[in-house]
Amino acid sequence: MKATAKAHTNIALIKYWGKRDERLILPTNSSLSLTLDGFSTTTTVAFQEGLSEDLFMLDNQLVEGEAFRRVTKFLDLIRQLAGKEQLYAKVNSINDVPTAAGFASSASGFAALAAAGTKAIGLDLDDQALSRLTRQGSGSACRSIYGGFAEWEMGEQADGSDSFAVPIAPARHWDVRVAAVVLSSTMKKVSSRAGMKRTVETSPFYSGWIDSIPNDLKQIKEAIEGKDFEKAGSIAEANCLKMHATTLAANPPFTYWHDTTMRVMHAIQDMRADGIPAYFTIDAGPNVKVLYLPEDEARVKQRLSEISGVSDVILSKPGQGISYL
Repeated sequence: MKATAKAHTNIALIKYWGKRDERLILPTNSSLSLTLDGFSTTTTVAFQEGLSEDLFMLDNQLVEGEAFRRVTKFLDLIRQLAGKEQLYAKVNSINDVPTAAGFASSASGFAALAAAGTKAIGLDLDDQALSRLTRQGSGSACRSIYGGFAEWEMGEQADGSDSFAVPIAPARHWDVRVAAVVLSSTMKKVSSRAGMKRTVETSPFYSGWIDSIPNDLKQIKEAIEGKDFEKAGSIAEANCLKMHATTLAANPPFTYWHDTTMRVMHAIQDMRADGIPAYFTIDAGPNVKVLYLPEDEARVKQRLSEISGVSDVILSKPGQGISYL
């Protein structure tokens, strides 16, 4: 009972920021993302008779503590679905994403774990059911089931039955590129989960953020369908800034940005002034993701690489959904 699956990270163009149910990971708003081919997690799950507990290896190192507890708790969901609660697993994940530095490592990680785990235990889930399950490990991971553009529909049901991702446009629809600007691979001081909770509970800006989401989603889906880069990029950038503004108003206030984050943001605005269409978006971390078009790739990479404090610039194309190896 063994299976291996590969999943890619996604970058949210309309952000997920806040939960209405912490246990089921039900969001306060719908979100929309682009799956990237440049970052992925490959996970092998082997359910074995005779094991007394799960074992989790990440990059060939035994993992314990909170990360292990999240994995084994998610495996419990898979076991319950299969009716095999006493069957434990060895999990081995190879992650080419900097962990907990704002590159959505949990998205590719839990999507790969869900796909490999369900297949290994003998479940045959369609994409919707797999996305619904994956959401319970990491919210953003439910979008990584699909390639290209995907929307995580927040749903309304208290049990989460209508909260899952749906595909918006496949990777081949539009060759929008993303440059991941690496500033720091260190762990965040405030985790995404803790940051969301603090913001929802204390930020006076939060209600305005929520109210703005439906129109952002409507407008960006129109831009994706019509391949309107300026419209899509400007909506994504503004949505990102609104999300981060909610953290500055939280109590106590916090930000994920570094001084280099600001330098990159200013550099992208300078690019636009110089006639290079480029837009930024930032998740819960210091690193910046830059949207650009293929014909501008060389210029964008050169300009980003010249910024003081930038350690790497990794280029991605639209990525594919779950694959089994």
